[in-house]
Amino acid sequence: MQIPSRRWLLAGLVALLVVSAPAAAPAASARTEPPAPALRLTLPEPTGPYPVGSTELHLVDAGRPDPWVAGRPRELMVSVWYPASTAHGGQPTPYLPPLAARAFAERTDAQLGLATGQVDWAGTTTHARTGVPVRPRLGGHPVVVFSPGGAVPRAHGTMLATDLASRGYVVVTIDHTYETPEVEFPGGRVEAQQLPDIDPTELNHRMIETRVRDSRFVLDQLAVLARGGNPDAGHRRLPAGLGAGIDLSRVGMFGHSAGGFTSAETMLVDRRLDAGVNMDGSLAYSFSANDFGDVVDQGLDRPFLLMGAGQSSGTPHTHQHARDWAGFWANSTGWKLDLYVAEGEHFTFTDHQALLPQLAEAFPLPPGLVESSIGTVDPDRIVGSLKAYLGAFFDQHLRGQPQPLLRDPSPRHPDVAFVRP
Repeated sequence: MQIPSRRWLLAGLVALLVVSAPAAAPAASARTEPPAPALRLTLPEPTGPYPVGSTELHLVDAGRPDPWVAGRPRELMVSVWYPASTAHGGQPTPYLPPLAARAFAERTDAQLGLATGQVDWAGTTTHARTGVPVRPRLGGHPVVVFSPGGAVPRAHGTMLATDLASRGYVVVTIDHTYETPEVEFPGGRVEAQQLPDIDPTELNHRMIETRVRDSRFVLDQLAVLARGGNPDAGHRRLPAGLGAGIDLSRVGMFGHSAGGFTSAETMLVDRRLDAGVNMDGSLAYSFSANDFGDVVDQGLDRPFLLMGAGQSSGTPHTHQHARDWAGFWANSTGWKLDLYVAEGEHFTFTDHQALLPQLAEAFPLPPGLVESSIGTVDPDRIVGSLKAYLGAFFDQHLRGQPQPLLRDPSPRHPDVAFVRP
């Protein structure tokens, strides 16, 4: 995982950005043309039968000092995506909160020398509506928690979160404050990344430990919701039916990169999690020191899905080639499956897979950026495959519905290979 590996951090920063060639200056006698409208990106529509609603929660762990900033309790922002009772009402949910979107643009434009305003991040919306009522279901909907990659915002998991919500899941996506470059809190406060300059292996340990505690705290606050309480620090109004719509007897977790490591380690120590997914995340703090996560040596006794892509250290990222995944696989006694996308890359499992091709079509991106981030896999086809396999996994292991898709390779998903023991 090499957190914070410059390779992955840089890829995370640039993979959703645009570089355009400077426009020629107008002739002196020519009338100045208005600037071209900013590009507004779109996400793939969810595939499930239900419309999607969303809300956000400001959560404060008053009993835990923040590990990165002294003198503060640990604070988190999470988004809750859920099957809605209506496709109308409320407002379209923005992809990024407005101040976070501005900070994101300012930071990355300055780093890459871009003209501001070429991409309308603040105006980019999701396929969810904010504040609409939750679709009623006796006993509630199963819950899935999402942890993003290292120094990556929760927004980059929106495509898969909204798809699961449209299939009848309540999905909670987490920003890990002071690791994520910018997290917007209520009242116009934006907290920036504040990671210490320490030994990378020590930093990796602290990051994963913090993420696991964040994830467990979120599960605690979901229990407050399910009991009819309101865990939001400002007690802002919740969507109608949210507490009753949560079924905490069926809970899963998935994550990308460091979030996949987080999912496995959280599942190891928290029996509330029934099933988990690691999307291309290393389970090592340091390969050179043979310093692996506890889950590598202990394994898991509940269902877990590994999904890898491209090359890791020159070999396919599968349990047959990666030492950390191999140890986890050998020591896990629960249901397990390893899926591999050979033509994908590390960010294939994020919204980059849907958004980068749109940017590449509109602007001349830096050479090799697209291929190094999402590979050469067909974008539309692999997005459909990711949704299908993730939905099938949770349908089988949280709903008890056997899925033929998880038994053998499917001709409908030719980019996804089964990695057999």
